[in-house]
Amino acid sequence: MTLLVLGVALWWATHLFKRVAPGARQAMQMRLGNGSKGIFALLLVVSVVLMVLGYRRADFIPVYYPPEWGVHVTDLAMYFAIALFGLGHSKSPLRAKLRHPQLTGFSVWAASHLLVNGDLASLILFGGLLVWALVEIPLINARVTDYVPYSNGTTAGTVRLAVIAAVLYVIIATIHTWLGVWPFPGARP
Repeated sequence: MTLLVLGVALWWATHLFKRVAPGARQAMQMRLGNGSKGIFALLLVVSVVLMVLGYRRADFIPVYYPPEWGVHVTDLAMYFAIALFGLGHSKSPLRAKLRHPQLTGFSVWAASHLLVNGDLASLILFGGLLVWALVEIPLINARVTDYVPYSNGTTAGTVRLAVIAAVLYVIIATIHTWLGVWPFPGARP
């Protein structure tokens, strides 16, 4: 569990450093140039590795019993989580409707995984990342006050986003299956 907690904490610290210590982050940028971005990227990779290793090695300690309908909700929510995550870089007019589509998609991903995983390691991983995303949104809003909503986009951009999200959904479901986690209701065929 220690690796998992360290991974989630490092994820939080790396992402929030810019928000809570902008002066220190700017000084680092001035001193190291683009090398500072490399340091933060490396820290994020390390945090993900720690989270994956910690999660896979964690003992199963039940905290609550997920509802049976949670699998259905999660399967549907995952498509929307993927689409929301991609919305921020799409050419869809829906992009103008949401200021933080990636963090919103990330939140949907984390919350939906809490619907199907009731053990302590899942609570630390998905709960910790969900709270991070929800904390990040108001911190960004407080620092970036000159936000201008996206004003372009086409129906073709929305269709492209929907298709890409569907393809990624299939890829992610395939990877889950390959890793031994059947992501759909019922027994694995």
